[in-house]
Amino acid sequence: MKRKLRKTSFAKNVVILLIAHIFIKIIGVFNKIYLTNRNGFGDEGNAIYSSAFQIYALFLTISSIGIPNAVSKLVSERLAIGDSKGAHKVFKIAIISFGCIGFMCSGVLFISAKYIATKLIQIPEAELSLLALSPSIFFVSLTSVIKGYFNGRENLNIGANSQTIEQVCRMSLTIILIEYIAQTTGLDTKVMAAGAAIASAISEIVCFVYLFRYYKSVRKEVAHEIKNSINYKYRGIRKTIKDIFCVSIPMSIGPIIGGINRNIDSMTIVRGLKNFMTETEAKLQYGILSGKIDTLVSFPLSFNNAFASVLIPSVSAARASGYFSNAKKKIEISMLISILIGLPSTVCMMLFADNILELLFPNQPEGAFLLQISSISITFVMLSQNINAVLHGLGKTIIPTVALSIGIIVKFCLNNILIKINPEICILGGTAGAAFATVMCNITSFFIEYQIMRRNIDIQFGIKNFLKPLLATGIMSILSIVLNKVFIGIIGKKMCIILALSISVVVYMILILIFNIFSKEEIKMMPKGEKIYKILKFLKIYK
Repeated sequence: MKRKLRKTSFAKNVVILLIAHIFIKIIGVFNKIYLTNRNGFGDEGNAIYSSAFQIYALFLTISSIGIPNAVSKLVSERLAIGDSKGAHKVFKIAIISFGCIGFMCSGVLFISAKYIATKLIQIPEAELSLLALSPSIFFVSLTSVIKGYFNGRENLNIGANSQTIEQVCRMSLTIILIEYIAQTTGLDTKVMAAGAAIASAISEIVCFVYLFRYYKSVRKEVAHEIKNSINYKYRGIRKTIKDIFCVSIPMSIGPIIGGINRNIDSMTIVRGLKNFMTETEAKLQYGILSGKIDTLVSFPLSFNNAFASVLIPSVSAARASGYFSNAKKKIEISMLISILIGLPSTVCMMLFADNILELLFPNQPEGAFLLQISSISITFVMLSQNINAVLHGLGKTIIPTVALSIGIIVKFCLNNILIKINPEICILGGTAGAAFATVMCNITSFFIEYQIMRRNIDIQFGIKNFLKPLLATGIMSILSIVLNKVFIGIIGKKMCIILALSISVVVYMILILIFNIFSKEEIKMMPKGEKIYKILKFLKIYK
């Protein structure tokens, strides 16, 4: 039983979450590929489902998004001083409090589904999807508390496993339900979108059942820890609730603002595009952006989410204990890896947008220009994720909210100006204007957060950290273009882009080593770092 509860290292936690997030994103992309290419669903189905899902996500944010990080922070701080009893008390009070909030949010969404679909987002077909999604808010609130408790114990396996189970269940149920609906309703897009929503709701319930069963399996060991707790300081229920909400509310405000940010598109794109196109065409355009483009742009973020999740308890524990040197190294390597992932992702999507869309969505390949614009923000979003985690760990929870709020003001203004412009008049008009507005929002919030972080913690990270990654990305880009042109006359177009990008990625990874982008200490911080360093030293790549 002790084996189940033991802590894991920073590097191991990163790897656990990294593998889980990548696997989850791959499943999510396959799910989106299936839906977009499915006859009867396509971009119109994406528009209906995505508009409903964004509203659902906003309610979810209000009820639960700040919970894992808030509970994780409070639990890790108490465990750092040996207060296991206080840590578990946070968990018990949080699960009751947020369970009630989640139940109320589920009810509000269920009751207001028709009004939201017809009046706010102006896509009446989304009502069924909203109704189907509403019950899962309650279960997500509960699972978020359980995940936060084990994250605070630096035992991230359980959260990673639950997310994997949830996504596998969602994809399987989506295919089963969509195929059944397609056979029985004559390809009714509205009902098919609702089927996808039902699959999401059921998968969340399955995730809760898994987490609850795991918690029951370790209750005896938790009770033993509580009995032997040291440094316990009594806090009343009201004081504990206040502590939880003082952390979770500021942490939730940022995601709530982010949810509002995403809903700006759902509430303005169709409305604005109807100035110069039909409602059906407007919904298709929104479906392209919210379905395909957002899915592809968010995929590289799965490589980075692991660092953001692990940084919060690490920085919080460092702040509680007063030892920051190790935390600074973790922050620096996390941001460096974000750059190394973000830059080539942006370049590949900008250079091969048409090829990528044709490869993944052969039945609905439109949206290359939107993908090129949207990909610009990938690196900025990745760095913002890490910076937000650091600021939350330092207790500066309001800063990301303020930064994102300013970014949203920029987006809202640009959306209302650019979307109404016919793209035949201005290249950044219509849906492209919404994509550009999102990029400007992300860039604005990143620079604000970065400046505040530098004022609060002295880390050795600046422009110089971009130089070698930029050089490696430049070489990779040139190579991918050359390989694509060489292969195009030899093999098929689809295999050509796969082979060209695969070879370029391998070369890019080799360049990272040749340019010594990671220091000796950073390599040793990685899983099996000592062995990796010895191999690189033997190859004379490192001294």
